[in-house]
Amino acid sequence: MTTAVEADYLVIGAGAAGMAFTDSVVRHSDARVVLVDRRRSPGGHWVDAYPFVRLHQASAFYGVASTLLGGGQVQSSGPENGLHERATATQILAYYARVLADLETSGRVRFSGGCDYLGEGRFVSLDSGREYAVLPGCRIVDARYLSPLIPATTPPPFPVAEGARVVAVNDLPDAGPASRYVVVGSGKTATDTVVWLLGEGVAPDAIDWVRPREPWMLNRAAIQPDPAVFLATGATTWESAARATSIDDLFLRLEEADVLLRIDRGRAPTMAKTPTLATWELDLLRTVEHVVRLGHVTGVEPGRISFAEGELALPPGALVVHCAAPGLRHLPPVPIWGSDAITLQPVRAGFPCFGAALIGYVEATRDDDAEKNRLCPPTPYSDTREQWARMQVLGARATAAFGAEADIKAWADRVPLNPARTPPEELARSEVAAALARLRAASPEGTARLAAFAGLT
Repeated sequence: MTTAVEADYLVIGAGAAGMAFTDSVVRHSDARVVLVDRRRSPGGHWVDAYPFVRLHQASAFYGVASTLLGGGQVQSSGPENGLHERATATQILAYYARVLADLETSGRVRFSGGCDYLGEGRFVSLDSGREYAVLPGCRIVDARYLSPLIPATTPPPFPVAEGARVVAVNDLPDAGPASRYVVVGSGKTATDTVVWLLGEGVAPDAIDWVRPREPWMLNRAAIQPDPAVFLATGATTWESAARATSIDDLFLRLEEADVLLRIDRGRAPTMAKTPTLATWELDLLRTVEHVVRLGHVTGVEPGRISFAEGELALPPGALVVHCAAPGLRHLPPVPIWGSDAITLQPVRAGFPCFGAALIGYVEATRDDDAEKNRLCPPTPYSDTREQWARMQVLGARATAAFGAEADIKAWADRVPLNPARTPPEELARSEVAAALARLRAASPEGTARLAAFAGLT
């Protein structure tokens, strides 16, 4: 027997995107929302995150529009003195529990955790097997399209022979001592793992770091919740693009301006997912000198790792740490408002929580789906340098579209999730006004050069 559920929206996924959309659409309409998730609590992939993870960006950029994550505090000590606080996984999960409880008190939000979505508005309890279905007229909101793939829930992308000692990063703290640590991965999870190992007293020469690709990363000091800082970084990016003669020249200019970082200054990175990194982390990462660049891992067996271009011998007691899940997914953009579902995707470059909150606000305040799609075109994540340039151009175009609407701009300028917010009191600051003037002056030529590097018209 199927139980009917009355709702205006069925949101599939109670992670960052699903929660941000739900918060906005409920705060700006009288909509009723059912949130469905296989996990039994909100928070998405943070429920399965490795224990030493922190947000790689400032806490203020993450969460839902109505409720600031953390206290908006600037760190006053430690290696990130002067930078905004970054939440731990425990703090993020507690935050989402509070946000959900607040939404539920409205009487218009129902969380169905431990449930699997079956399609066509139907979902089933993983415990009881009871099926539910929303009534006709309920809009489906897919918050899973770009949900990250993480090591805890994604097997290693290479075969592991019996007897080989391989663990996902989540299991590293409980894995016991090792004669050698082999960290597999080029992205943010791998950098976190190396920093954690070094912080736990592991000697740099006891770490092998398998990096099939070299990554570009954003300097965390340049991506802060202060509009003067963020807009100045934007201005520098567009000025650098306007002067650049090639994509290589652009990235070198941004490195020289302390916007971008790379671990090995002797190698030109090709990966540009660009998570943020602090310079103190960079200093630690550079102490690991044994970097394996033999392509992707093709297999692990006792005493040996095979690669596309060779192999690495492992001493007895070595531990291979799997950090090689894809993370953010790079699927083709689709219209956010489709015939079958609202598919949540970033709107401005990066900052998915702001994108989902913006989509919720636009959904609550507009009626025509074509107009909504015009205001909120998707901006896909980047993987390569060319895709990074494309993300900047598409994000700038989207920002111009929704920023031209007076009510959206007024809302966005008050939302901490929006890194480029400029409420009137901020515009009165001379450094903010100067950064905006620089950005506007560089925008025409900078956008044209970025579009050329990305192969866009």
